[in-house]
Amino acid sequence: MLRRLVAGLAAIVLVVEAAVLVLVHIVLGRTTANQSMSIAGSDPDVMSKATYAMGAGMGAFLVLCAVLAAVTAIRDRAPGRFGRVVLISGAVTHGVLGILSVALVGWAAFATTMLILCLLVLTLTSYAPRADGNGGGEGDAGEDTPPLPPTPPFGELKPTSP
Repeated sequence: MLRRLVAGLAAIVLVVEAAVLVLVHIVLGRTTANQSMSIAGSDPDVMSKATYAMGAGMGAFLVLCAVLAAVTAIRDRAPGRFGRVVLISGAVTHGVLGILSVALVGWAAFATTMLILCLLVLTLTSYAPRADGNGGGEGDAGEDTPPLPPTPPFGELKPTSP
């Protein structure tokens, strides 16, 4: 029950974050276009369009993470390999954004990104694959597998004097 709640909450928070990031990139793109800003002589139109594209790309990525978290919550099953890779990359992205946000924006932004990182990591770990006897978890020894020979405490080292 708790893991469904966490995955659903992660999906909701990711959608809100995607909307906020898209809005911020729209404002930045318009500001760049209206003031004809350029860095090192680059074209302001290109910078404005690149800002829009970055906002759309980041928003789409976060919505994809939100959809995967929502599907995980609805099905109450672990995401597949693709879903796991996307959610892990979303968690890593939030870790990097958290580091940058402390220096550039402040501690409130850091706390927000770390909250989202925690929700993603908790979603991934609560839906971790379980060892069911066929997967070879700890303490699982198959019927056909012979036990390992005992190992000496120091490997193959032998004392040189009696």
